[in-house]
Amino acid sequence: MNILEILPAVRMLASKKGLVTCSLTDEKGEGSADEKTLVIESPDELRTAFKSWYESNDSAPESVVVSGVCTIAVDSAGDTGRQRIPGRIVIVTGGAQGFGAGIAEELFEEGANIVVADLNEEVGSEMAARLNAKNYSNKSFFVKTDVSDPDSVENLIKETTLRFGGLDVMISNAGILRAGGLDEMDPKTFDIMTKVNYTGYFYCAKYSSKVMKIQSQYSEGSHFMDIIQINSKSGLKGSNRNFAYAGGKFGGIGLTQSFALELMPHQIKVNSICPGNFFDGPLWSNPENGLFVQYLKAGKVPGAKTIEDVKQYYENQVPARRGCRVIDVVRAILYAIEQEYETGQAIPVTGGQEMLK
Repeated sequence: MNILEILPAVRMLASKKGLVTCSLTDEKGEGSADEKTLVIESPDELRTAFKSWYESNDSAPESVVVSGVCTIAVDSAGDTGRQRIPGRIVIVTGGAQGFGAGIAEELFEEGANIVVADLNEEVGSEMAARLNAKNYSNKSFFVKTDVSDPDSVENLIKETTLRFGGLDVMISNAGILRAGGLDEMDPKTFDIMTKVNYTGYFYCAKYSSKVMKIQSQYSEGSHFMDIIQINSKSGLKGSNRNFAYAGGKFGGIGLTQSFALELMPHQIKVNSICPGNFFDGPLWSNPENGLFVQYLKAGKVPGAKTIEDVKQYYENQVPARRGCRVIDVVRAILYAIEQEYETGQAIPVTGGQEMLK
């Protein structure tokens, strides 16, 4: 076993009384046993060593020394009375702004340790610092990540494992949208969108599931984990002059169903969340180039004279008479995490605009 395999194994074995995080403190594995330290002579002895520890201790050790290999610090989840997912380790790709930032903030409030993964290093670092400034027992950190690059995603999982000891929830949220019909869409733009929106989800599932499988092995099937794709209502119904985005999202649901069949034996659930239009976000509401402005200038909404006219037109298409909000998506995410009997689903969060058939 290497360090990236030992850490999630130790984390699960140390989580008998509640989820913990683990972090590498050194790569030498020097130390002696005491009332708070468990010393293991070989990685092969992890199970038996922890079994012996719990025969005389009610709580997990505060540190674990694997002789000649590494020393690992163990941190408990802290006060969890008000929280729904305390101690869970959650990655949010595209987590620096928009839907991703909102998801990260809400799940942090629910006790999760958050890894903000984004291309925007400045905004992503600020996001993690803002979460840590709350001084909760759970923590956050930023990893610069390009989901279209497999090496970048693999590094994200490595850094998460070294910092927190494993991974419980991968939220594949990062995506891009470039609308256009067949005449306007150039092959390069189509390829970029597909690589981020479709292939990027594959990379996230591939590398996160490796760590999750180790955790499943050492939790002996008692711990469920999640891969959650933030999809779209455009993954449920075709989108006129927006085929590159819709096609990637349709494909994403195919990946979700297929991953779910493969990974459920490892206690890994895989689901897609399909939000409706996020009218309050920058994609729609940016005063310079948001979709409301673009549609007004293009005359896409007959009779519309102002941005508010355009917004009202699209809100009227939703039975709930409003756009999707971050909290709507977070509630669907929490449902997916908390239940243990549903996988391979595309969960609509559209205010009734799109319904399952």
